[in-house]
Amino acid sequence: MSASDRVPTEILDLARSARRVTVLTGAGMSAESGVPTFRDAQTGLWERFDPAELATPEAWEDDPAQCWAWYAWRASLVRRADPHPGHVALAQWQARPGIDLWISTQNVDDLHERAGAGVLAHVHGNLFALHCASCGAPADVDYPPITEPVARLDPPGCHQCGGPVRPGVVWFGETLPERAFQDSVEAVQEADLVLVVGTSGLVHPAASIPDFAGARGVPVVEINPRVSKVSGSVDHVWRAPAGQALPALVSALD
Repeated sequence: MSASDRVPTEILDLARSARRVTVLTGAGMSAESGVPTFRDAQTGLWERFDPAELATPEAWEDDPAQCWAWYAWRASLVRRADPHPGHVALAQWQARPGIDLWISTQNVDDLHERAGAGVLAHVHGNLFALHCASCGAPADVDYPPITEPVARLDPPGCHQCGGPVRPGVVWFGETLPERAFQDSVEAVQEADLVLVVGTSGLVHPAASIPDFAGARGVPVVEINPRVSKVSGSVDHVWRAPAGQALPALVSALD
Protein backbone atom coordinates (compact mmCIF):
# COMPACT_ATOMS: atom_id res chain seq x y z
CA MET A 1 0.00 0.00 0.00
CA SER A 2 1.40 3.39 -0.99
CA ALA A 3 1.47 6.38 1.33
CA SER A 4 -1.28 8.08 -0.65
CA ASP A 5 -3.53 5.06 -0.18
CA ARG A 6 -3.27 5.46 3.60
CA VAL A 7 -4.22 9.16 3.60
CA PRO A 8 -7.91 10.14 3.39
CA THR A 9 -8.45 11.54 -0.10
CA GLU A 10 -10.07 14.80 1.01
CA ILE A 11 -7.20 15.52 3.42
CA LEU A 12 -4.55 14.72 0.83
CA ASP A 13 -6.23 17.01 -1.70
CA LEU A 14 -6.23 19.87 0.80
CA ALA A 15 -2.59 19.31 1.70
CA ARG A 16 -1.45 19.14 -1.91
CA SER A 17 -3.08 22.44 -2.78
CA ALA A 18 -2.03 24.29 0.40
CA ARG A 19 0.95 26.61 0.28
CA ARG A 20 0.46 28.08 3.75
CA VAL A 21 -0.04 25.43 6.42
CA THR A 22 -0.43 25.95 10.16
CA VAL A 23 0.00 22.98 12.50
CA LEU A 24 -1.26 23.16 16.09
CA THR A 25 0.20 20.41 18.28
CA GLY A 26 -0.75 19.24 21.75
CA ALA A 27 0.25 16.75 24.41
CA GLY A 28 -0.60 13.70 22.33
CA MET A 29 2.16 14.62 19.89
CA SER A 30 4.79 14.46 22.64
CA ALA A 31 3.22 11.46 24.36
CA GLU A 32 3.98 9.39 21.26
CA SER A 33 7.66 10.08 21.94
CA GLY A 34 7.27 8.80 25.48
CA VAL A 35 7.04 12.19 27.17
CA PRO A 36 4.53 11.80 30.01
CA THR A 37 1.59 14.13 29.87
CA PHE A 38 1.32 16.76 32.59
CA ARG A 39 -0.43 14.49 35.09
CA ASP A 40 1.23 11.23 34.02
CA ALA A 41 4.60 12.68 35.09
CA GLN A 42 3.58 12.18 38.71
CA THR A 43 5.65 9.13 39.62
CA GLY A 44 7.73 8.08 42.60
CA LEU A 45 8.05 10.75 45.26
CA TRP A 46 5.84 13.12 43.23
CA GLU A 47 2.81 10.83 43.35
CA ARG A 48 1.41 12.53 46.43
CA PHE A 49 1.35 15.94 44.72
CA ASP A 50 -1.29 17.38 42.46
CA PRO A 51 0.70 18.78 39.51
CA ALA A 52 -1.69 21.73 39.32
CA GLU A 53 -0.52 22.67 42.81
CA LEU A 54 3.13 22.61 41.78
CA ALA A 55 2.69 24.60 38.58
CA THR A 56 1.60 27.88 40.14
CA PRO A 57 3.26 31.15 41.13
CA GLU A 58 2.16 30.41 44.70
CA ALA A 59 4.02 27.06 44.73
CA TRP A 60 7.14 28.85 43.56
CA GLU A 61 6.81 31.54 46.20
CA ASP A 62 6.18 28.98 48.95
CA ASP A 63 9.02 26.60 48.07
CA PRO A 64 11.14 27.36 44.99
CA ALA A 65 13.51 24.45 45.75
CA GLN A 66 10.67 21.95 45.61
CA CYS A 67 9.24 23.50 42.46
CA TRP A 68 12.66 23.62 40.75
CA ALA A 69 13.26 19.94 41.63
CA TRP A 70 9.99 18.93 40.00
CA TYR A 71 10.77 20.80 36.81
CA ALA A 72 14.30 19.42 36.74
CA TRP A 73 12.74 15.95 36.83
CA ARG A 74 10.33 16.85 34.02
CA ALA A 75 13.25 18.21 31.97
CA SER A 76 15.14 14.95 32.46
CA LEU A 77 12.13 12.98 31.16
CA VAL A 78 11.95 15.16 28.05
CA ARG A 79 15.65 14.73 27.35
CA ARG A 80 15.31 10.96 27.43
CA ALA A 81 12.72 11.15 24.65
CA ASP A 82 13.45 11.44 20.94
CA PRO A 83 11.37 13.09 18.24
CA HIS A 84 9.17 10.54 16.49
CA PRO A 85 8.55 10.25 12.72
CA GLY A 86 5.68 12.75 12.94
CA HIS A 87 8.01 15.45 14.25
CA VAL A 88 10.47 14.65 11.48
CA ALA A 89 7.75 14.72 8.82
CA LEU A 90 6.70 18.23 9.83
CA ALA A 91 10.31 19.40 9.55
CA GLN A 92 10.51 17.86 6.08
CA TRP A 93 7.24 19.47 5.00
CA GLN A 94 8.44 22.80 6.35
CA ALA A 95 11.59 22.51 4.22
CA ARG A 96 9.73 21.90 0.95
CA PRO A 97 10.17 24.70 -1.62
CA GLY A 98 7.22 27.06 -1.93
CA ILE A 99 5.72 26.04 1.42
CA ASP A 100 5.19 28.22 4.47
CA LEU A 101 4.50 25.88 7.37
CA TRP A 102 4.07 27.35 10.83
CA ILE A 103 4.04 25.27 14.00
CA SER A 104 2.28 26.48 17.13
CA THR A 105 2.54 24.06 20.03
CA GLN A 106 0.99 23.79 23.46
CA ASN A 107 3.90 21.54 24.44
CA VAL A 108 6.70 22.98 26.54
CA ASP A 109 9.31 20.50 25.26
CA ASP A 110 11.82 20.92 22.42
CA LEU A 111 10.98 17.86 20.31
CA HIS A 112 9.93 19.89 17.25
CA GLU A 113 13.21 21.79 17.34
CA ARG A 114 15.27 18.64 17.82
CA ALA A 115 13.55 17.17 14.75
CA GLY A 116 14.81 20.14 12.74
CA ALA A 117 11.63 22.22 12.58
CA GLY A 118 11.23 25.87 13.38
CA VAL A 119 8.50 26.68 15.89
CA LEU A 120 6.47 29.85 15.51
CA ALA A 121 5.06 29.78 19.03
CA HIS A 122 5.16 27.85 22.30
CA VAL A 123 1.82 29.08 23.60
CA HIS A 124 2.33 27.55 27.07
CA GLY A 125 5.96 28.53 27.27
CA ASN A 126 9.17 26.57 26.87
CA LEU A 127 10.55 24.36 29.62
CA PHE A 128 14.09 25.19 28.56
CA ALA A 129 13.71 28.97 28.13
CA LEU A 130 14.80 29.75 31.67
CA HIS A 131 14.57 33.26 33.03
CA CYS A 132 14.89 35.17 36.26
CA ALA A 133 11.79 35.14 38.46
CA SER A 134 12.70 38.58 39.80
CA CYS A 135 13.90 40.71 36.88
CA GLY A 136 12.76 38.55 33.94
CA ALA A 137 16.18 38.43 32.27
CA PRO A 138 16.94 35.34 30.17
CA ALA A 139 19.19 32.95 32.10
CA ASP A 140 22.16 31.22 30.53
CA VAL A 141 21.92 28.23 32.89
CA ASP A 142 20.40 24.77 32.73
CA TYR A 143 18.69 22.20 34.88
CA PRO A 144 21.04 19.89 36.78
CA PRO A 145 21.40 16.44 35.20
CA ILE A 146 19.43 14.00 37.34
CA THR A 147 18.47 10.38 36.73
CA GLU A 148 16.09 10.00 39.67
CA PRO A 149 13.57 12.43 41.16
CA VAL A 150 14.73 14.40 44.17
CA ALA A 151 12.59 16.34 46.63
CA ARG A 152 14.42 19.66 46.60
CA LEU A 153 16.96 21.49 44.47
CA ASP A 154 17.94 25.11 44.93
CA PRO A 155 17.36 27.07 41.72
CA PRO A 156 20.40 28.87 40.28
CA GLY A 157 20.77 32.60 40.70
CA CYS A 158 20.33 35.23 38.01
CA HIS A 159 23.63 36.62 36.70
CA GLN A 160 22.13 40.12 36.56
CA CYS A 161 20.22 40.57 39.81
CA GLY A 162 20.86 37.41 41.81
CA GLY A 163 17.19 36.40 41.87
CA PRO A 164 16.12 32.78 41.47
CA VAL A 165 15.91 31.34 37.95
CA ARG A 166 12.57 29.77 37.05
CA PRO A 167 11.25 27.53 34.25
CA GLY A 168 10.00 29.30 31.14
CA VAL A 169 6.57 27.69 31.30
CA VAL A 170 3.20 29.35 31.82
CA TRP A 171 1.89 28.48 35.27
CA PHE A 172 -1.74 28.24 36.30
CA GLY A 173 -2.93 31.73 37.09
CA GLU A 174 -0.52 33.34 34.59
CA THR A 175 -1.57 34.73 31.22
CA LEU A 176 -0.34 33.21 27.99
CA PRO A 177 2.51 35.04 26.26
CA GLU A 178 0.65 37.63 24.23
CA ARG A 179 2.98 37.46 21.24
CA ALA A 180 2.83 33.65 21.04
CA PHE A 181 -0.96 33.60 21.18
CA GLN A 182 -1.40 36.41 18.66
CA ASP A 183 1.13 34.89 16.25
CA SER A 184 -0.78 31.60 16.44
CA VAL A 185 -4.11 33.27 15.74
CA GLU A 186 -2.69 35.14 12.75
CA ALA A 187 -1.07 31.95 11.44
CA VAL A 188 -4.37 30.03 11.36
CA GLN A 189 -6.20 32.99 9.84
CA GLU A 190 -3.64 33.35 7.03
CA ALA A 191 -3.31 29.63 6.29
CA ASP A 192 -4.72 27.59 3.43
CA LEU A 193 -4.94 24.59 5.77
CA VAL A 194 -4.83 24.07 9.53
CA LEU A 195 -3.92 20.75 11.17
CA VAL A 196 -4.78 20.15 14.82
CA VAL A 197 -2.59 17.29 16.02
CA GLY A 198 -2.83 15.42 19.30
CA THR A 199 -4.58 18.05 21.38
CA SER A 200 -7.41 17.42 23.82
CA GLY A 201 -8.99 20.82 23.24
CA LEU A 202 -9.51 21.18 26.97
CA VAL A 203 -7.02 23.90 27.84
CA HIS A 204 -8.17 27.43 27.12
CA PRO A 205 -7.52 29.89 25.66
CA ALA A 206 -5.15 27.83 23.46
CA ALA A 207 -8.02 25.48 22.59
CA SER A 208 -9.84 28.37 20.91
CA ILE A 209 -7.13 28.97 18.28
CA PRO A 210 -8.63 26.60 15.64
CA ASP A 211 -11.89 28.54 15.86
CA PHE A 212 -10.18 31.59 14.36
CA ALA A 213 -9.44 29.52 11.25
CA GLY A 214 -12.98 28.25 10.91
CA ALA A 215 -14.32 31.79 11.20
CA ARG A 216 -12.25 32.72 8.13
CA GLY A 217 -13.34 29.64 6.15
CA VAL A 218 -9.92 28.00 6.44
CA PRO A 219 -10.28 24.18 6.39
CA VAL A 220 -9.32 22.53 9.69
CA VAL A 221 -8.23 18.88 9.95
CA GLU A 222 -7.87 17.00 13.22
CA ILE A 223 -5.27 14.20 13.45
CA ASN A 224 -5.83 12.32 16.66
CA PRO A 225 -6.47 8.65 17.49
CA ARG A 226 -9.02 9.79 20.10
CA VAL A 227 -12.09 11.98 20.10
CA SER A 228 -11.35 15.43 21.50
CA LYS A 229 -13.20 18.60 22.31
CA VAL A 230 -12.31 20.00 18.88
CA SER A 231 -13.58 16.98 16.93
CA GLY A 232 -17.08 18.36 16.48
CA SER A 233 -15.98 21.70 15.06
CA VAL A 234 -13.36 20.69 12.47
CA ASP A 235 -13.93 19.98 8.78
CA HIS A 236 -12.20 16.60 8.61
CA VAL A 237 -11.05 14.04 11.18
CA TRP A 238 -8.31 11.45 10.72
CA ARG A 239 -8.23 8.91 13.54
CA ALA A 240 -4.54 8.03 13.51
CA PRO A 241 -1.44 8.70 15.62
CA ALA A 242 0.70 11.62 14.51
CA GLY A 243 3.75 9.35 14.19
CA GLN A 244 1.96 7.39 11.46
CA ALA A 245 -0.32 9.94 9.86
CA LEU A 246 2.11 12.80 9.29
CA PRO A 247 4.87 10.73 7.59
CA ALA A 248 2.23 9.16 5.33
CA LEU A 249 0.78 12.56 4.47
CA VAL A 250 4.13 14.19 3.70
CA SER A 251 5.29 11.20 1.68
CA ALA A 252 2.04 11.27 -0.34
CA LEU A 253 2.51 14.94 -1.28
CA ASP A 254 4.84 13.81 -4.05
